[in-house]
Amino acid sequence: MSKKNNNKKDTSREVNISTKVHTDKVKSKVNGGVFVYTGAISVAQLAQALNIPSSDIIKFLFLKGKMITINTILDDELIGEICLEFGYDFQKKVVVEAENFEDLVIDDDPSKLQERPPVVTIMGHVDHGKTTLIDAIRNSNLVEGEVGGISQEIGAYQKEINGHKITFIDTPGHEAFTAMRSRGASVTDIVILVVAADDGVMPQTIEAIDHAKAADVPIIVAINKMDKPGADPDRVKNELMQHDVIAEEYGGDVICVEISAKKKQNIDVLLENILVVAEISELKANPDRYAMGTVLEASLDKFEGSKATLLVQNGTLKTGDYLVVGTSFGKARRMTNEYNKIVNIATPSTPVQIIGLTEVPEAGDRFMAFKDESEAKTIATKRKQIKEAKIKSKSSASSMEDLMNRAKEAQITNVNIIVKADSTGSAEAVKASLEKLSTEMIRINVIRAASGAITESDILLAAASDAIIYGFNVRPDAHTRAKALEEKVEIRLHRIIYALIEEIQAAMKGMQAPTYVDKILGQAEVRKLFKVSKLGTICGCMVIDGVVKNKCAIKVLRDGVIVYEGKIASLQREKDQAKEVRAGYECGILIENFNDVKEGDILEASEVVEEEIL
Repeated sequence: MSKKNNNKKDTSREVNISTKVHTDKVKSKVNGGVFVYTGAISVAQLAQALNIPSSDIIKFLFLKGKMITINTILDDELIGEICLEFGYDFQKKVVVEAENFEDLVIDDDPSKLQERPPVVTIMGHVDHGKTTLIDAIRNSNLVEGEVGGISQEIGAYQKEINGHKITFIDTPGHEAFTAMRSRGASVTDIVILVVAADDGVMPQTIEAIDHAKAADVPIIVAINKMDKPGADPDRVKNELMQHDVIAEEYGGDVICVEISAKKKQNIDVLLENILVVAEISELKANPDRYAMGTVLEASLDKFEGSKATLLVQNGTLKTGDYLVVGTSFGKARRMTNEYNKIVNIATPSTPVQIIGLTEVPEAGDRFMAFKDESEAKTIATKRKQIKEAKIKSKSSASSMEDLMNRAKEAQITNVNIIVKADSTGSAEAVKASLEKLSTEMIRINVIRAASGAITESDILLAAASDAIIYGFNVRPDAHTRAKALEEKVEIRLHRIIYALIEEIQAAMKGMQAPTYVDKILGQAEVRKLFKVSKLGTICGCMVIDGVVKNKCAIKVLRDGVIVYEGKIASLQREKDQAKEVRAGYECGILIENFNDVKEGDILEASEVVEEEIL
């Protein structure tokens, strides 16, 4: 390509982003009968823009019961009413600051849009063949004459079939997938759900389904290990139906492909179906603009400095382009592909590794190319200042107080909730009860309802989905509670379903939440049991978290499920009665009116206090 052509293309990649929104004057106009504005304006400013007397606007609103003056700032609703009354249509133009380029709404000329490869993530339960499938696809992508396995320098690769490319991203599992999404980087177009035909749907399979649904991407099910004697694909499809993943042959819209990754059977069929889903999704992008995309991974190389793997999602990235990546900036001094070969351009859906950044960005950071170094440096500096200011007050998930406040302001459309209960029946009952509470203003969205203890996976999903976790007859362990605190995820614990329902109803109405809750003091693990004829069973325990107090309420947990709830009758430290025993110390606990304790049980001490959010 000639230098002249290069210059022409760079010009076409210009993107207009407002770096300053002036509030001292109206940036609007009436063109073709449409009043265009960018933000809140006063009565005087609107009257001037529409060329009508301010008194006419004041009179119109007075007759509607609204007392205003010429200096009153009008909201969007009033601006719309006034425009329609005086014969104008109206349109609010969203202005994006340059440092918030990830919020930029790209409205490309349809004639410039071109088909792009789908971006695919493979997920599934441990030992169901995810890695084997990835290896099978990689090996089938080897060019003739190469020896051995592919030399992967980055965690992404492409496969070409029938003249069309497919981009695959390696992730270590659901947690990385969700962590990336929680930073606002939804990079995946399609999820391949790998399920072993001889094992069926397992816990991590369900988690993968939840994460795919949270990301709102289509699922293709790869029923793997069809070469094994116990393979039963119909069983897999029936089990998937219980989680709203319904195969096409059962009347649903989910494609299921029966494969053997080990034998490399039907791999091409799977790839062809990916292209079918991609075609239906009409995945397109404009290559003739400055590149935008997401960081897949990053590291610090002692010889080459900051290295980052970028996925170009729109536009074209060129060697020499100036970039803002997260809060860092720099120049794409060198770009390499999955074979560690140097490339000069990267079009939409292409993963490349670059060097030349001032700092190591984080996985999930967004990036954008700019026309010169000065602009990139200025924007990166602003982004860093904004990030530092937000760190102090950062909160990843909703709290009950947030829910009530937003309900008062009528800003909520969806409330995401995760339900964990002591049984599947209880989980479904709680889910059904919650979903019935939905109104026109607020919709309750239960993104996961399952049996078992509250786990770290639940915390990560809640953080990524802005959800509140409700535990019904189950409890999180100390490690999970610590993770919840770290991610600022709220956990609400209940034993009575109507109390749970009333709490949600009160929050939806903007009322105060219940004043008193059950506060966890600590947990003790039962190590030994001593039978005493006159007293009952004394539990020899080690306090593993917090503190256990004499006479406090106690719950007996077995595999995360409550089997008994009562009170401590006696607490001993060595041979003496104790008021409390803290973590790291042994003690003897006698539970009032309960002797069916087993070694390994967890005794959770609690007390009723004023409401406390986990």
